[in-house]
Amino acid sequence: MCRNIRTLHNFEPPATRDEVHGAALQYVRKVSGSTSPSQVNEEAFARAVEAVTAATRRLLDELVTSAPPKNREVEAAKARERAAARYATG
Repeated sequence: MCRNIRTLHNFEPPATRDEVHGAALQYVRKVSGSTSPSQVNEEAFARAVEAVTAATRRLLDELVTSAPPKNREVEAAKARERAAARYATG
């Protein structure tokens, strides 16, 4: 489940609300052991996702770095190259 959580810090443009929410959702899914909560747990699950989203956004807003921002397309291309090498057959 958590392999979908990506680094969100130091990108240009900065991480969107949807990206932060998606990472929070993956985190809560992993911690709870559930991809979709039962009706009785739905409210607690949603509150947890919102709390993790807020904490993540706060963290990203407060982090400081002297490194230049990363380019999303370049980083995605690097990830594709790593995946191609990792899963290559031959």
